[in-house]
Amino acid sequence: MPVPLSVPSLSRRAARHLRTSLFTQVACALVLGVVVGRLWPDLGTAVQPLGDGFVRLIKAVIAPLVFCVVVTGIAHAGNLRAFGRIGLKALIWFEVATTFALVLGLLAANLVQPGAGMNVDPSKLDTSSVDARTGGGTLPSTSEFILHALPESAVGAFAENSLLQVLVLACLVGAALLHLGLTKVPAILPAINQVQEIVFAIVGFVMRLAPLAVFGATAHLVGEYGLGVMSTYGKLIGVCYAVALLFLLLLAVALKAFTGLSLWKFVRYTREEMLLALGTASSETVMPRMMQKLRHAGCRDDAVGLVVPTGYSFNLDGASIYLSIATLFIAQAVGVDLTLGQQVTVVLMLMLTSKGMAGVPGSAFLALSATASALGVIPAGAVALLLGVDRIMDSMRVATNLLGNCVAAFAVSRWEGALDTTRAKQVLNGEVVFVPDPDDTAAAQEDAPVQAEFAGPAGKPERGHPVGAD
Repeated sequence: MPVPLSVPSLSRRAARHLRTSLFTQVACALVLGVVVGRLWPDLGTAVQPLGDGFVRLIKAVIAPLVFCVVVTGIAHAGNLRAFGRIGLKALIWFEVATTFALVLGLLAANLVQPGAGMNVDPSKLDTSSVDARTGGGTLPSTSEFILHALPESAVGAFAENSLLQVLVLACLVGAALLHLGLTKVPAILPAINQVQEIVFAIVGFVMRLAPLAVFGATAHLVGEYGLGVMSTYGKLIGVCYAVALLFLLLLAVALKAFTGLSLWKFVRYTREEMLLALGTASSETVMPRMMQKLRHAGCRDDAVGLVVPTGYSFNLDGASIYLSIATLFIAQAVGVDLTLGQQVTVVLMLMLTSKGMAGVPGSAFLALSATASALGVIPAGAVALLLGVDRIMDSMRVATNLLGNCVAAFAVSRWEGALDTTRAKQVLNGEVVFVPDPDDTAAAQEDAPVQAEFAGPAGKPERGHPVGAD
């Protein structure tokens, strides 16, 4: 008589799942952060450094990661002209997507009119808080933005964590490798590959702190701002989130048409990263893991290395939606009726100002102030109306920006022929499981009976690695 296999008890399986599933840990931390922030606001504010420290650790490895991925991508592609085509196609996609987001936001704000009836007197608003949030700075002009993207110092680009400057350096190094040929510099590329593996290993270590970061950031948000802002700005919040959802639905249609892939399956595939980005209100915290997962899902190294970092500056779809709706909200709140020509001016202004927002403190307020000043009919100080609600909008902006960049990576890769569609479908269908590090592999083997139904024919997870490295 065959001996029955021992089946772990429900409590043991639940404990093991909590120990091994980052998604479950982050979800629990999110709920705990809301409870602590609501019941003990002072404690919620006190644990803010948990979130800030995590963001700092992740930012420390983003620049070297982008450099390594781009250099190896160019070297493996073997054709700098193809890399240039990817960049051009990415910029075209970014401009079309952000312009559509701006127009969609304006249409919704005109239809719903979230600021109508508020009858705010701008002279009674305290604008000093806006100056404190922005540090009294300004957004760079177009020429300043382009000039700042060019590195003045190779070391300075990494020290200041300027992604565009690091991207330019990486392109130059990759181009030099192609020009010289790998026979003249045989040791460089393997060394860069090894550095890349080290960086991904560091990311794996830091990601173990993600639940603490989400708890600290969420407790601080709820503790400092409370839940009362939802009633005061409920209409504005509802419009912004509804438009973002509509935009994501249209992105899903575009992704399906371009690549045949499902955005919902991609969200399920990256649910840990999405929840972490929402919990910390920062898409930068998941940038390394998103790049790794996109490569694992069939996007070629050069496409991921160029599209994703560039998108963090040029493809701010969520921010575009917020800026367009917020501009009309302010105008409606102070009783200014913008003409069609003035709204077209809003779109043109935001098309420029939104491109220089990444990494600038209080950039949303600076962009709104610049737009109000350009129109000449909205008091620039009226942007103070948004001080109480801006942080609540972070989740919408982060999720939309992040998914917009990932869709762009898939679409541009498919457009350039740099997407392994078969592998992408296998990964998104759960037939090839992403495992970031050996420790998770051991945990996955321990849970083999549970994972077998998700792992496809092979019945075992496969460690993430770039396409073409087999």
